[in-house]
Amino acid sequence: MMTPKVFLARALAKVDALFGRGLVLSMGSILIIGLLASLAALLFMNSATPDIITITSGPKGSIFQKTAERYRKLLAEEGVTVKIIPSEGSMDNLEKLSNPRIRVDVGFVLGGEAREKDIDNLVSLGSISYQPLMIFYRGKSRKLLSEFKGCRLDIGEQGSGPRALAQVLLKANGFAPDDGTIYADIPAGDSVRALLENRIDAIFLMGDSTSTKVMRKLLHTPDIHLFNFVQADGYTRRIKYLNKLELPRGVLDLGRDIPDEDMYLIGPTVELVARKNLHPALSDLLLEAAREVNGKAGLFKKNGEFPSPLEHEFRISPDALRYYASGKSFLYRTFPFWMASYIARALAVILPVALLLIPALKITPTVYRWRIESRIYRWYRALLEVEREAADPLKREEAFRKLDRIEHTVSNITVPASSGNLFYELRGNIGFVRERLRQVPAADEKS
Repeated sequence: MMTPKVFLARALAKVDALFGRGLVLSMGSILIIGLLASLAALLFMNSATPDIITITSGPKGSIFQKTAERYRKLLAEEGVTVKIIPSEGSMDNLEKLSNPRIRVDVGFVLGGEAREKDIDNLVSLGSISYQPLMIFYRGKSRKLLSEFKGCRLDIGEQGSGPRALAQVLLKANGFAPDDGTIYADIPAGDSVRALLENRIDAIFLMGDSTSTKVMRKLLHTPDIHLFNFVQADGYTRRIKYLNKLELPRGVLDLGRDIPDEDMYLIGPTVELVARKNLHPALSDLLLEAAREVNGKAGLFKKNGEFPSPLEHEFRISPDALRYYASGKSFLYRTFPFWMASYIARALAVILPVALLLIPALKITPTVYRWRIESRIYRWYRALLEVEREAADPLKREEAFRKLDRIEHTVSNITVPASSGNLFYELRGNIGFVRERLRQVPAADEKS
């Protein structure tokens, strides 16, 4: 029974006989060098998918912080560790993402907050929810925002999302510093109580401040109303990052018919903003988590509406666009995350090496054949010189001696079987020249 070792030895001997040891060694050397280069690059090249991601979220207990916690749980199942950095909110998240000295990968940012900021290094993975602005007020019904001039308004804390949006809306409605409007400085979390106690006339609320519980509490209170943006279409045309949202009649309390008419609101979307160098696999995992966490139906959204590639100030990441078009990449869709990461790393190293090896392996036989041919063809020059010398009868014997040396040397040339035709053709031509020499009369015969 033939052992593997014997089989390999015979196979190598056949290849050696057919193509020559030089060609086999050359191609083998190229393959070994390529393999060693790939292994070295695989060991030392830091191209593996990172397994840690840092999210800048929001204040403790906020919807942003709770969303980040849910993302962390889902990504942990894929072997990815999520570090959550608390922040003061959307604007603070944008500041952290824009600052290259702060180690953060992704964060939640409200549409409209990137004005006059350097965001060239940032991309959006898509919008994950709406953030409606709700204005609750006391007294008579108001149809236009301009009717709040001269009132006591709480538009939110300095740097907050409600305040930034309120300032844009009030400016668009002609509010000015000297129009008699009072902007109350209400402590965080005390705005609703201030409205109920008649210390202010209206509050601008967004995010955690507008939970269904808070909305019901305010709308069950006599003389407090929710402002209906009857000009919602106009606002969304003028301010591109705003969306028109509908609060259907009776959605908060069917029995008491609250609200008693369809209400229209406006608000930006919350975007999942990342730095441009975020790894594509992590982008996919984040969007998978967003689909799980933010894709369910809610008060202002339909099932499966988010995440969505709605582009406003930030351009949508190419990796995110690919995900929205075809889902997760093939490797990460087919294999576990850790395995797909390793395969992707290996391919990133091996493919460039293979692109270099393939031309090298293709050209090696040509170069080798050229070397064999050059070893054979150089003897034709010597044959030509012998034939020219043989024309002189005095040099006939010397020509025979040179021809013998040529034949002896050529007989010792080792060539592969694939070049045997050239070898035997050379030996045949040596014999041809020898016959020509024999036909040339010697000098003494001529005399």
